[in-house]
Amino acid sequence: ASNKRGRRSPCDMSTFTLNVPSDYGYVVMAVGAGSFLMSQAMGVHVMAARKRFEVKYPNLYAVPGYHKEAEAFNRVQRGHQNMFESLSSVIAMTLLGGLKYPRLNAAAFALYLGGSYLYLKGYADTSFDVKSARYMKGGGIKWIGVLIALGSSVSLAGSMLKWW
Repeated sequence: ASNKRGRRSPCDMSTFTLNVPSDYGYVVMAVGAGSFLMSQAMGVHVMAARKRFEVKYPNLYAVPGYHKEAEAFNRVQRGHQNMFESLSSVIAMTLLGGLKYPRLNAAAFALYLGGSYLYLKGYADTSFDVKSARYMKGGGIKWIGVLIALGSSVSLAGSMLKWW
C-alpha cells in the first residue's frame, strides 16, 4: 500500500527474503577469527614497546617529558589504536555486504586487517615523518577493503529496497 506521495505506508507488509550464501563461512572466519588474531598480533607490538620504552600501566600513552621516548611509544600505540577506530563499522559493513558477495567481502576484510597491520608498522617507524609514516609500508591497502565493504553493503541495501 502506498500513500499519496507514492511512498510505502508503515503498514505495508511486504517482505524481503534473504538467504545466507553457502560461502558466508569465509566472511564469518575473516571477521571472527581474523579480527581477533590481528588484534592480538598488533597488541604484541604494543606490549614489546611498553617494555622497551618503560611505559607502565595504567598509562595508555606515554607522557612527553616524563617518558624518555614518549613519541616512539605513542606511535606504536597510535598505530594499534587506529584499527579500533573503524573496526566496528568495517565489521558491520563486511557482515552485511558479505550476504551478497561473501568471498569478495572476506577478501576485503583481509585487506583491511593486513592494511591495518602495515599501518601500524609504518606509523611505528620513527625514521619516517609522522604525517606520512602510516602509509609508507603499505597501510593504504586497508582503505581498499573498507571501500569494498562499504560498496557491498550499499549494494545489499539497494537490493533490499528494490532500487536495482
